[in-house]
Amino acid sequence: SEMDGFEPNESVIVMAATNRPDILDRALLRPGRFDRQIAVNLPTLRDRIEILEIHSQDKPLSGEVDLERVARGTPGFSGADLENLLNEAALLAARRDRDAIASEDVEDSRDKVMMGLEREGISLAEDELEMLAYHEGGHAIVAAVLPHADPIHKVTIVPRGQAMGVTQQLPERDRYIYRREYMLDRLAVMMGGRAAEHMVFGTATSGAENDLKQ
Repeated sequence: SEMDGFEPNESVIVMAATNRPDILDRALLRPGRFDRQIAVNLPTLRDRIEILEIHSQDKPLSGEVDLERVARGTPGFSGADLENLLNEAALLAARRDRDAIASEDVEDSRDKVMMGLEREGISLAEDELEMLAYHEGGHAIVAAVLPHADPIHKVTIVPRGQAMGVTQQLPERDRYIYRREYMLDRLAVMMGGRAAEHMVFGTATSGAENDLKQ
């Protein structure tokens, strides 16, 4: 993040890398300090397919596993995330006594990477489960009817990580520019859970904490 006392010397090449460009000392970015700045962005859909092909070479995949579909369902994943995804899928397949990695293993692995481990030992009361179901159902219904919302992939009230339930949407393609209509529909989907709580139970719960943050 900082560099002091460096004299010009044609026989020395200085290279540096960071994943926190926001905290760099401004003096480092002045003209003449570093002649080239190269941004390494997250992989595109095409990149993700190729990365998955590389990391699956030494893993037995069943014929039903579609790497392009896996790549479409992992927007925002880095190369390391994709490698971890297939490693977790291989571990799940081994635990399930499979000879090859099945689509179910990849799907469960992606849930684990994206949402965390299933939280065991949580005993929810019947009314809490009902509240969760309506909350996630609210997200899902709003996403299903709005024209610019991403398609619904999965709705669950199985607690994972810090979330008690999840409504998962998968974009049909990587987005780099967001239209106003898409963002408004996204906001509506985020608030669909809280709206369902108000409509059905006439109350609000802490279940919308992450929705409000987003």
